[in-house]
Amino acid sequence: MKLTYLGHSCFTMEQDGVTLLTDPYLTGNPTAAARAEDVRADFILVSHAHSDHLGDAVSIARRCGAPVITTVEVAEQFFAPEGVETLAGNLGGRLVFPFGSVKFLPALHSCGAPGGVACGFLILLGGKKICFAGDTALSAEMSLWRDDHADAALLPIGDVYTMGPDDALRAAQIIAPKLVVPMHYNTFPALRQDAEAFCRRVEAFCDARAVPLRPGESLEL
Repeated sequence: MKLTYLGHSCFTMEQDGVTLLTDPYLTGNPTAAARAEDVRADFILVSHAHSDHLGDAVSIARRCGAPVITTVEVAEQFFAPEGVETLAGNLGGRLVFPFGSVKFLPALHSCGAPGGVACGFLILLGGKKICFAGDTALSAEMSLWRDDHADAALLPIGDVYTMGPDDALRAAQIIAPKLVVPMHYNTFPALRQDAEAFCRRVEAFCDARAVPLRPGESLEL
C-alpha cells in the first residue's frame, strides 16, 4: 500500500487501483504538494468541516465522481447541497467496501458543522490498517485503539488547534502502531514544529518506526 503526504492532513492511500484521499486542503495551502485539479481519488474522507480539512473535497468529488466519506452533519450541510454523493456514518460505525473498510473514530475537536462531531478514521486497505487520527487532542479513548494493531498512525503534532508533539508522543505510546507519520504542522506559523525531532523521540520511546514525510513524499506499507 502506497502512502503519499500532500501536506497538512492530506494523504493519498493507493492499493490495487483504489485511491483514498483524506482532508484535501490543497488550494490556498502553502505547503501543498499538488494542485486540486491534478489529484485523483476513488473515495474522499473528510474528518470535519473546518476549511483546512474540507478544502477542495467538493471540486475533487465532482471531477472524479468520488463519494465522500464523512459524518452525518457534515454530509448534510456541506456536500448534499452541492449534489455530491456521500457515504455518511457516525462515531464507532464502520463502512465496508470491496477494498476493506472505514471505521469512524472519535476526535476531541470542534467540527465546523452545527450539531456535528469531528472524527478520525481507522482505514483497512490492502490488508493494512491505518489510523488517521484527524484533528484531535490526546484522549483516553486512544487506549482502545491499541487493540486495532494499526500498521500506521497518522498523528497531528501542530499544537494550538490539536495535540502538540508531547501529547502526540503519548498518543503513539498508547496506540502502539508499527509506524508513526506526523501531520497537521508547519502549514501556518502557529503550527511550526520540528517533525524530525518528533520522529526521533517516537523511535526512542516507542516500539515503532517514525517517518517525517515531506509534502510530496511517499512510502510503502
